[in-house]
Amino acid sequence: MASILRQIVAGPRQKHPEAGLDLCYVTDNIIATSGPSSTFPQKAYRNPTDALVKFLDYKHGSEWAIWEFRAEGTGYPDSEVYGRIRHFPWPDHHPPPFALIPNIMASMRDWLSGPDTNIGRVVVVHCKAGKGRSGTAACSYLISEEGWKPEDALLRFTSRRMRLGFGAGVSIPSQLRWIRYVDRWTKNRKLYVERQVEVLEVHVWGLRDGVKVAVQGFVEEGRKIKNFHTFSRHERIIIEGKDPPSVTSPTTSSDQNLPLHDNKFQSSSNPELSTQSGDEVGGNAVIFRPAQPITLPTNDVKIDLERRNKATYGWTMVTSVAHVWFNAFFEGQGPENNGAAAPNGVFEIQWDAMDGIKGSARKGTKALDRIAIIWRLAESRSSGEPLLPRIITEPKQGEPVHEPEPADWKDAKHSNLTAMGGDLGLRAASPANTGVSQANSLRSMGSSITEGEEDYLVGVKSHGLNGEEHISHDVDSGVAAGVSDSMSATSDPGVLKVASPESAPVVGGEEEKTVGEVGLKNVAGVIAEMKDLKIDSERGGTAGEELKKDKQHMPG
Repeated sequence: MASILRQIVAGPRQKHPEAGLDLCYVTDNIIATSGPSSTFPQKAYRNPTDALVKFLDYKHGSEWAIWEFRAEGTGYPDSEVYGRIRHFPWPDHHPPPFALIPNIMASMRDWLSGPDTNIGRVVVVHCKAGKGRSGTAACSYLISEEGWKPEDALLRFTSRRMRLGFGAGVSIPSQLRWIRYVDRWTKNRKLYVERQVEVLEVHVWGLRDGVKVAVQGFVEEGRKIKNFHTFSRHERIIIEGKDPPSVTSPTTSSDQNLPLHDNKFQSSSNPELSTQSGDEVGGNAVIFRPAQPITLPTNDVKIDLERRNKATYGWTMVTSVAHVWFNAFFEGQGPENNGAAAPNGVFEIQWDAMDGIKGSARKGTKALDRIAIIWRLAESRSSGEPLLPRIITEPKQGEPVHEPEPADWKDAKHSNLTAMGGDLGLRAASPANTGVSQANSLRSMGSSITEGEEDYLVGVKSHGLNGEEHISHDVDSGVAAGVSDSMSATSDPGVLKVASPESAPVVGGEEEKTVGEVGLKNVAGVIAEMKDLKIDSERGGTAGEELKKDKQHMPG
């Protein structure tokens, strides 16, 4: 059964090695892997937790520990990895709350270079695919603790994790923005000042009909994203008609009275704002001004966009989905000013540079041309003074490192693929959407709303420390051997135990089901969630010399 499932999910990518584990050595002491699982059906097509542990024990003895970043839950209890696990969860397809970065970096550093560290100790990072969140953490460590340049760290991760021609390892624009933030943080004494931020206005150029604009941010130390405000049509001021406008952004000087808008929108023929072939022509220049203050608890700000067109019988068609994250401390030049970031500012971005659906570049039809968010430090409603900031530094060697509460490990089994982000397609009409601008026509979307696999997982690969094509864990023979594709029962704890499709129990639900029943009844959901993470590689090392060895892996 495992063999069949892996062949299905391999799709257009290189065939998944039946005896292999999905992991790669980014460097000698950093391993990236997709999230293992201890429950069916996930265990049939992901790294079985017991097999991963067996491999790590064989290769590294007790000198390994896991750093996991899954807000949706790990899929296995801590006890199955001897409790050698650190939890820093945040949602899939998003950057981390920046306040997590100093503690993640310090905890990895302490494990790899503490006074009791032995030679050969490794950090194992994983999220769901072992790509976006894991790559963000791994590259951040190389930059902040080992002195790599951002471009070298990103290239190394791509060369070790991705098949040639399948794009970058870390590809989500906001995650790449965070890695640049880490570089600036590293170069400026690793000082970070957490502040509460107020969103004053959102300026939009070329806004199409039916677009919902929401302001969101992290809560619960980053485990969840909360919607703080969705703009209604009553909070919308239309400045211009159908010509794509441009704007001169307000400065970030502390004596400026924000918001200002009356002289900011001007007609323009800026070629960067011209619509692409096939896109809807025109759109409004609009200011969204909230009726009540929008205050976020941290510097991390997310603007979420969704466009809906009218359908019939109580349904609407989602034709555009996009979002963007920025951090007001870094956008206010905080690192370069000894932590004294500007008290207000403007973050501006083009539509094409925004994050797409589930980590991909896919966003659907164009919802707008450009957007700018005007923000300032949140003030006390009683005194009018800025709220007190919180200074965060990287803990020194030997100092305690704060670790957030983990998500429930069982949640991973039941997590919905769309839980952490929207997708295109039909949705039931909701009273919550009646306050936003409504579309004036039903458009034919063609392939734009095709539901398929998550693009960001295509082309992932793995390799062993010594360059082997797949990772083995047959410790009895000392020879590579992964999850068995045999259907016979076995007592080997490192091999998937499946005697037949009908005899493998699936934990959960009111009744126990078998893998065979899952395959018959839920195959669509299983296939949608499965991703092939084929691997190939060589050893890792330091930035200079090791990158020269990676020429054969470099993206073309």
